[in-house]
Amino acid sequence: MVAHDTAPSSTDLHHPLFGRFYAGVSRWMEAQGMAELRTELLAGLTGRVVEIGAGNGRNFAHYPSTVTEVLAVEPEPYLRTLAARAATAAPIPVTVVAGRAEQLPLPDRSADAAVLCLVLCSLPDRRAALADAGRVLRANGALRFLEHTIADTPGLRVVQRVADATVWPRIAAGCHTATDPTTAIREAGFEVDQLRPVRFPVARWFTQPGSPHVLGRATKPG
Repeated sequence: MVAHDTAPSSTDLHHPLFGRFYAGVSRWMEAQGMAELRTELLAGLTGRVVEIGAGNGRNFAHYPSTVTEVLAVEPEPYLRTLAARAATAAPIPVTVVAGRAEQLPLPDRSADAAVLCLVLCSLPDRRAALADAGRVLRANGALRFLEHTIADTPGLRVVQRVADATVWPRIAAGCHTATDPTTAIREAGFEVDQLRPVRFPVARWFTQPGSPHVLGRATKPG
């Protein structure tokens, strides 16, 4: 049996209301197509993986059998407890631990891949987080990401900026929709190998500020 670190930690970030809201809405997200996006995000990964900001562990069921171990880092205590439960049903070994993206609890060059899924948008220091992801990855290690991104139309970009300056970060634990994760990843020294825009959720009449996403693969140069 794998031990999970669900005890309080000095690295914890407490967002109990958001944690409960996210746990509930994530079931709806899966039904709307997030499950398929998670499978695409994780396809082809091998070896030891660090998942940064694992939330309630919805990715765990989608890891391929070629992954030998997942170290899932999550700073929010309620979500970390749910992730530990999800780990018990995962098809591959998953260890859930406390920690933050900017100071991952791993040695240098100890992971074959890192996963960022809906997490960069809420980090106060994306540069530090991506630098630490690079630290723990081995040469030619993989970085997979599915993240909010800035919209490709002027009108929606304005809506995103207004949302980010007012209510959105307050109700979504610091999330900002008008981010540019691809540029940040490149500036951190990664080589972006694959990239595609994604709209999620897909709405017929109204595109919300958080709908534009980007799904991509990058490599840490050897």
